[in-house]
Amino acid sequence: MTQILKEGGKTIIKTGSRIDTMNAGEFEKDIEPALQEAGVDLEMDCTELNYMASSGLRIIQKTMRAVMMKKGKFKIVNVSPEIYKVLQMTGFTKFMTVEQKQ
Repeated sequence: MTQILKEGGKTIIKTGSRIDTMNAGEFEKDIEPALQEAGVDLEMDCTELNYMASSGLRIIQKTMRAVMMKKGKFKIVNVSPEIYKVLQMTGFTKFMTVEQKQ
């Protein structure tokens, strides 16, 4: 289940455990309000995320573009080694900030 929190000047999206073909549309709809704010400082918290399909990668890329077009900041945090490997293989770590779990 997706959660959107405001913490300080930051908007945090907590992803839930999966972003796949079955729930990608719902996830995208859930985070849409967070993308409307100009200059938003958006952090996608993947603490619970243990599976992401290509539809999830598409949403992440689309989210990053939307935030950047509105002169905001975007990063992905608390990524498991498995998800980080997918993001690295697909080149996402080259054009966005991705932080692994500590």
